[in-house]
Amino acid sequence: MLYYLFRYLNQFGIPGSHIWSYISFRAILTLVLSLIISAWFGEFFIKWMKQRRLSEEQRDPSIDPYGVEKIGVPTMGGIIIIVATIIPALLFGRLRNIYMLIMLGTTLWLGLLGFADDWTKMTKSKDGIRPIYKLAGQAILGLVVGLVLWQSPDAVVHENVTVDRQNGMEVVVHTSEPVKSTVTTIPFVKNNNLRYSDAFLWLGKYRTAAGWILFVIVTTFVVMAVSNGANLNDGMDGLCAGNSAIMCATLAILAYVSSHFNFAAYLNIMFVPGSEELVVFLMAFVGALIGFLWYNAYPAQVFMGDTGSLAIGGIIAVTAIIIHKELLLPLICFVFLMESISVLAQTNYAKYGNKRGLKLRVFKRAPLHDTFRVKPGQLPADFKVLFNWPKGCWLESKITTRFWIVTIMMCALAIVTLKIR
Repeated sequence: MLYYLFRYLNQFGIPGSHIWSYISFRAILTLVLSLIISAWFGEFFIKWMKQRRLSEEQRDPSIDPYGVEKIGVPTMGGIIIIVATIIPALLFGRLRNIYMLIMLGTTLWLGLLGFADDWTKMTKSKDGIRPIYKLAGQAILGLVVGLVLWQSPDAVVHENVTVDRQNGMEVVVHTSEPVKSTVTTIPFVKNNNLRYSDAFLWLGKYRTAAGWILFVIVTTFVVMAVSNGANLNDGMDGLCAGNSAIMCATLAILAYVSSHFNFAAYLNIMFVPGSEELVVFLMAFVGALIGFLWYNAYPAQVFMGDTGSLAIGGIIAVTAIIIHKELLLPLICFVFLMESISVLAQTNYAKYGNKRGLKLRVFKRAPLHDTFRVKPGQLPADFKVLFNWPKGCWLESKITTRFWIVTIMMCALAIVTLKIR
């Protein structure tokens, strides 16, 4: 809203009003304001929740050896993150931008879905709403986002086209006209464009429509996968919030270069006009996550709950889809991916063992972060664990910090892929 106010004032030559047109200026303001809101509102929210004794049930000590220290800790802290993100985004963002509207809708939809789950856990059933309802909510969001990007005339790109100079040097240019495109970027490949419609060349004139249908399906899958990955990662103080802040900062860099014509040409990636507003939104989100860590770092004063974790995963997934970098998500969200794989592997291997009367496990516990806090002798003697490492129990703060380090390394690699081809 302030963006439009100062753009109007700039018509009258008001000194300093033109600075609001700079993405860097608005992005820094959103970061600072979201930090302030998160810190201030977080303290108020925690007091309010404690007064009403709205807290998560005591955690199972057989899984979380530090659970005794977390009795009475309020949950639904994702509300802090959402409030601290939306207010700066509304103030400093361009609200007519299709991508800003998509991000705001994603945050609110998954935030409400997570809130329903957290509220059900506290008031009705400790298991929350049925998993099928959460999956359905995520799928609906994925379908809506995919269809909006398909049908909206504002969601366009300038595809990168490589041509040769006379002296043999290569230069990258972009298509002169913005186009609707299902092209995505393939990491580590020189000619790095993949068009979904190319999988349907045999359909002739219908291949473009088929490509968009595949795009919508991929969008839905990515939203569900990353959202659930973030949800699984939310099991230790500061773990998910810290990892997500690093991931979103990385996506902000990718969104910025995608929105800058010269940078996009230099890096041989698609130019996505309008995606600069994603930088404003993501900086608000990063600030909210860092501010939330003030209260969520070990020992936590508040848990984010599904209200926060589902929204986090959705924001990361939708951002990557918008800037056509969804194939980079296995690198950026490496920790989320490993958490999801560990659960799938553990569950299926356990079922395989049960059929044969054996207690088989791939890891000592799943999701993956839980395997690092199993104390010696805590597992039943008849359990056969495929990867029985580490031997001891790590401190929760050490596990969190090391997961952050892994995320930093993988996100750095994701950025480097823009040049390694």
